[in-house]
Amino acid sequence: MNKREDLIQAFNQFMTNYAQDLMKSGDSQYQADEDWPSPCEYQREGQSCWQPVLQDEAGVTQPLSFKNVEEALDIQLDEQFTTFFTLYFANNLQAQHPLGELELLQPWSESDFSRLQQNLIGHLMMKQKLKQSPTLFFALTDEEDLNLVVDNETGAVCLEYVGKPPHKTIAEDLAYFISQCQPALFNE
Repeated sequence: MNKREDLIQAFNQFMTNYAQDLMKSGDSQYQADEDWPSPCEYQREGQSCWQPVLQDEAGVTQPLSFKNVEEALDIQLDEQFTTFFTLYFANNLQAQHPLGELELLQPWSESDFSRLQQNLIGHLMMKQKLKQSPTLFFALTDEEDLNLVVDNETGAVCLEYVGKPPHKTIAEDLAYFISQCQPALFNE
């Protein structure tokens, strides 16, 4: 298998576990916002709930892509990263990694995916301005301003403070990193 296929397999397994944990725990309930609809939403016993949904089963008009970002910035984005954000619609995912708690970012809807692209463009332009290698954010840690990123040149998963270059490599690729994560539905 290649990195993309490895990632799909690891992420599908994580999402299967996450969806099962959501159903068992009842944490799928949330406060619906009619201005922010999602294919993830459903009603159960009069309560608004959500669950991860494969994008290709969600009725998107055309497959989501980062081509516009790549063309606008004249950059080729790491395939693992683009695959990670174009598989599912979901709420952000609480996870436990051997290094600690984290939140995997996910697009809630097509409009949220557009917002993600805009944020990524801003991040990549900041990296260019700072003369730093491009990185691609995909998760938040419980430490303020410390994110998990994919190094766009190597595909490695790294820790990075906002505005700084990555300072620690966590995994050789995103598939391996995801395979080390377990769903962690935290009660807020």
